[in-house]
Parts: sequence; C-alpha cells; structure tokens
Amino acid sequence: MNAGYGPVLVLVGPPASGKTTVGTAVADALGVPFRDTDHDVEATAGSSVADLFVQRGEPHFRALEAAAVARAMAEHDGVLALGGGAVSNEDTRRLLVAHGRAGGTVVWLDVDLPSAAHRVGLSRDRPILGLNPRAMLRIMLETRAPLYGEVATLTVATGNRPAEDVVAEVLAALQASAGRGAGS
Repeated sequence: MNAGYGPVLVLVGPPASGKTTVGTAVADALGVPFRDTDHDVEATAGSSVADLFVQRGEPHFRALEAAAVARAMAEHDGVLALGGGAVSNEDTRRLLVAHGRAGGTVVWLDVDLPSAAHRVGLSRDRPILGLNPRAMLRIMLETRAPLYGEVATLTVATGNRPAEDVVAEVLAALQASAGRGAGS
C-alpha cells in the first residue's frame, strides 16, 4: 500500500481541513501509527508551535518543520499529517512529489473558507492566523492551493462533510491504489 517505503499515507491541507481527525481515524482503521509533524517540531524544540512563532519567528519554525518532514518521510511507515504550511518549502514539495511518483499516496484535504473559519473559530493555538483569522485563512487557501495541488495524488473535499465520510473516501482511495499496485 505504501510502495515499500515511507508513509502509507501523507495528509496535506490548510489549518482546520481535518488532517488530525482524518489521519488518526485512517491510521486506526489500517492498524498503523499516526504521526503529526507539528508534534515532532514541538518535541524537538521543547516548545509549542504557537510559542515558536511568537518567540523565534516563522522562518525558524519553517526550518524545524522542513527537517521534521524529511525525517518523518524517511522513517515513518504509518499515516503522516503535515502542518498546513509545510508545502511552502520547496524541498518538502520535492519529497512529496517523489513519494507520489513512487506509488505513495499524498491526499490534499481541501476545505472551503466557511467550513475552515467555523472550525478554527478564534483559536489561539494557530498563531499564523493572526488577528483576523478569516482573512488569513482566505489568503492561505488561495496562495497554498497550487502547492497542495502540486504534491497531491488525490484531493478530498472536507467542508460540510462528516469526518466519517472523508475517512471512508480516503480508505477507499488507498484500497484502490493498493489494488492497482498489486497488478503491476
């Protein structure tokens, strides 16, 4: 299912697209571990993502994030969720595209602005959203969409959908992909 190396599934998408919710459910269904690169960064830095943004700045966080993604892509064989902005790093995009070309699955969990804004609310644990979360989300969705599209082998819409439906769609896609791989 994972082309013999790397994660069985990589999830990308903006904040509030459902990467953690969908990722943990898919991992549970497959009986594999779930890993989130934001948690890896926090463990390495000994600080929350929010605090890293405030105390060290976004460039410092992005450097830690790129290293965490490269490490996880090399050593994790379960479901991997990347932070929303991870695709802004060119090396990360190259890794993800190579993973897809080698038969791996990279799913872009695509969420519409109203759904994302509703899910995020005024969450303080998402520092990149700043003082106007809805405006920042809109900008993020627009500017990152081409980057998510570049790396994804599949796009799944998550807005106004129950998590169970999204999980079922991702699992069906993984099963179809494994079936295609078995015949080659």
